[in-house]
Order: sequence, then C-alpha cells, then structure tokens
Amino acid sequence: MFSKRATPSQDFGDIRAFLGEGTSFSGTLQFEGAVRLDGRFEGDVSGGDLLIIGPSAAVRAEIQVGSLVVNGRVEGNIVARKRVELLATAQVSGTIKTPTLAVSDGAVFNGTCEMRREETKVVRLGQKREEEELKGAEQR
Repeated sequence: MFSKRATPSQDFGDIRAFLGEGTSFSGTLQFEGAVRLDGRFEGDVSGGDLLIIGPSAAVRAEIQVGSLVVNGRVEGNIVARKRVELLATAQVSGTIKTPTLAVSDGAVFNGTCEMRREETKVVRLGQKREEEELKGAEQR
C-alpha cells in the first residue's frame, strides 16, 4: 500500500567534498555533486546538487542548492530548487524557500518558509474566471 521512494537522505550518491567534525571553514563553497558538512562552516554555499549537513555540524550561511538534508544546526537563508529535508536532530533558524519540505519528528525550525513551485502561476480568482470565459467564447 505504501511505497518507499528514495529521498536525498537515503541515496547520497558519491560525496565529492567533506568538512569533518572538529574542523572549521569560513568563506564561499561552490560545488557540483554531493557535499557533506560535519564541522563548522560560515559563509556562502551554492551548488546544483545535494548538500548534507551532518549531526555535528554548525552552519551559518546563505545556502542555494538543489537539495538539502539537515541533521545538524543551520542559521541563515536556504533556497533549494528541489527539496529540503529536516531530520530528527536538525535545528534550523532562518528562511527556507523550496517546493518540497520534509520535517521529521524532533526537528526544530524557527523562521519562515515559502513553498512555491517555479511553474506555478498565481492568479487572482476574478482574473481566472475572466480568462476561462474568454477561452470559452473563443471556442464557440
């Protein structure tokens, strides 16, 4: 009855870069593929694919990625084109913009969230009705 789909937290693929526990880095991180942070990071992160923030990580950053899996602490603004997943030990403060957000029991999120698919067009109700009436008149 229930299907089990692979999610970013279940299928990491090949991790191309790793910031281990006990290490810290300040600056800009740009990447392709999957990257995992388990140490301290402060700065900007941008990548087209998957960013994994491990349970021991403390990240203060502006993040723009394809998908994000959080199991540690994050403070900052997050933009993920595909998905954000907050696992049980995640603590996130800031803004999340993503079309899909998954939050596990125990995760903490303090901030704002905007979930809107890029292809979604926001139309006033009156405007939609007018467009439908025009389309119907054209078909006659």
